[in-house]
Amino acid sequence: MAVIAKFKALRPVRDKAHLVATRPYYSYKKNVLKAKMETNPWTLLNIINPEFDNAKKTKSNSTERFELVKKGYDQFVQDGILIQDTEPKLYLYKQTSENHSCVGVIAGASVEEYLAKKIKIHEATLTSREAVFERYLDVVGYNAEPVLLSYTGNKNIQNLIELISRDRPEYEFTTTDKIKHELWILSNEHSDDMQAYFEPIKEIYIADGHHRSASSAGLYQSKGNQYVNSKNFLAYFVEEQQLNIISFNRMVKSLNGLKPEDFLSKISTLGTIKKLAQGMAPEVNHSMHFLIDDTWYALRINQNLIDEKHPVKSLDPSLLTELILDPILGIKDLKTSDDIDFLPGTFDAKAFTKELKKKNFVLGFMLFPISINQIKAVADAGLYMPPKSTWVEPKLRSGLTIYNIK
Repeated sequence: MAVIAKFKALRPVRDKAHLVATRPYYSYKKNVLKAKMETNPWTLLNIINPEFDNAKKTKSNSTERFELVKKGYDQFVQDGILIQDTEPKLYLYKQTSENHSCVGVIAGASVEEYLAKKIKIHEATLTSREAVFERYLDVVGYNAEPVLLSYTGNKNIQNLIELISRDRPEYEFTTTDKIKHELWILSNEHSDDMQAYFEPIKEIYIADGHHRSASSAGLYQSKGNQYVNSKNFLAYFVEEQQLNIISFNRMVKSLNGLKPEDFLSKISTLGTIKKLAQGMAPEVNHSMHFLIDDTWYALRINQNLIDEKHPVKSLDPSLLTELILDPILGIKDLKTSDDIDFLPGTFDAKAFTKELKKKNFVLGFMLFPISINQIKAVADAGLYMPPKSTWVEPKLRSGLTIYNIK
């Protein structure tokens, strides 16, 4: 059974919601980040970057830095920029871009369900990052960025979402990236119905936010009942068919001593290669498009090299690593190697080419996106996907609903 918990969201007053909510700070170029923080006193960026313009800074990820973040949240509350709902609620959030729309429920996800593996993972986490995030939650006490969770929906949930979204939302605004954001606060009756409709769902899958989930679980295990809300973590539940799963492409710095013609000769034994008139993303599974020496090629992997019965080995990012990156280019560890970089499939072939040349990389691979069924197969088998296998949308704004752990 899927547990979704009501919670008392800390959220912006209506007239400042569009000014408070923000993308993650690392997604902004430094000059844009600086301009936003200098011209918008209400952006959440000012909280999570408390010393952005200071010459002297506290140590990154230190308790001192986290205490400054907490102070920023507390100041926004004191100034009336953020208010906390007096009763626990569920929230409906819809995001609409030029090419994609999705709507889902913001609620507390159960740590117990996560620990019992009913909320399933497909990505390995780094213990060091888990520890940093756990300490952040412990010191700051607020969580502003929901974990993206997917589920197989039912008609009752869909009908209730449609009913609620007919009313005027509490927040409605469009951001400069041309994405429309809408948020509804559910009534007690609708919240109770939504919780009941989620109960028959047996399994939930993490689409994005493995480290955030793991750190919340770590905090719960270490603090027990010390914090009243630590038994749940902030999550956005989206029906799996509404997710937009995009490939994560690879850029390689060197050919490991090979000439371009030698590289082409080596990979020709792996499948069928043909030259392309122009760059484009592949349109079928197990077909990889790559750019080398200003020329685009398509490589179709031989079927006898693919273990279709294995959920991980059959994935294109795994095939690329096992057949090309490791044995031919000498890239052993995608997490630590300086010879590889990653670019989401939101960059088309033209933008991908431009980025490749700007960074002085000599080889680039564009991959076919992994499907939700492939992700679920990996999670169901208790296995992990290769690093940077998927770019999943929606990418949520931080600060619309903040989870007060304490």
